[in-house]
Amino acid sequence: MRKKNVLLWLSAALVYLFLYLPLVIVVVFSFNDSKLNAEWVGFTWKWYGKLLHNREMLGAAMNSLIIATVSAGVATILGTLAGMAMSQYRLRLLQLLVLAPIAMPEILMGVSLLVLFILVNMTLGLMSIMLAHITFCIGFVALSVQARMSSMDPALVEAARDLGASPWRCFREITLPLLMPGILAGALMAFTLSIDDFVITFFTAGVGSSTLPLQIYSMVKIAVTPEVNAVSTLLMLLTLVVITAASRLSPTIFRGE
Repeated sequence: MRKKNVLLWLSAALVYLFLYLPLVIVVVFSFNDSKLNAEWVGFTWKWYGKLLHNREMLGAAMNSLIIATVSAGVATILGTLAGMAMSQYRLRLLQLLVLAPIAMPEILMGVSLLVLFILVNMTLGLMSIMLAHITFCIGFVALSVQARMSSMDPALVEAARDLGASPWRCFREITLPLLMPGILAGALMAFTLSIDDFVITFFTAGVGSSTLPLQIYSMVKIAVTPEVNAVSTLLMLLTLVVITAASRLSPTIFRGE
């Protein structure tokens, strides 16, 4: 029995080492005092300093933040309404429409949205990226809200209605506060997915609307310098912060409570 446990722990350690060792290497070499990532030369902060003076990178980062904020905000509102409807009415067609963008391959999603924007003569840019991100973020928010709502006691709303509360007051003072952890978790998840997305953004972005993932990709094609490692480290740190905040706000999604 003890030998079996040791093998399980060893297997788990090897899996996590395989997954996270490349990320550790990226972070470590972002402090390398050399333009080449082939060997360690010395410790330096200069690559992070160069990022502060890189206008293209700062512009791409600002675009990513604007797109992620707007997309997460709109997706949170629509996803909350969809999640409540999915929990109350159990309509299979509604669940299919809301969850299809989650299951659909990203490359297929990107191509289909590109074709749609071309058919309606829409200029590709920040607006097209936002619409694309809202489309695939709604499902994640809806799942979060649906899971939270399924754990609610419907007797609370029924008791409030019996005491004379209006439907709007029941929603504002009972349903919404109880749903808030799921809503916030869905919003944070939508923000993370939007700011990290590359494939769908690649198909729906126009000239002059580069985002941070697209900018990193263009830098990698030229040369993998520690500056790429530095911006990747910052993006990784931002993602971890958002995911940690989401996990603390919604135990029903991440901890199974």
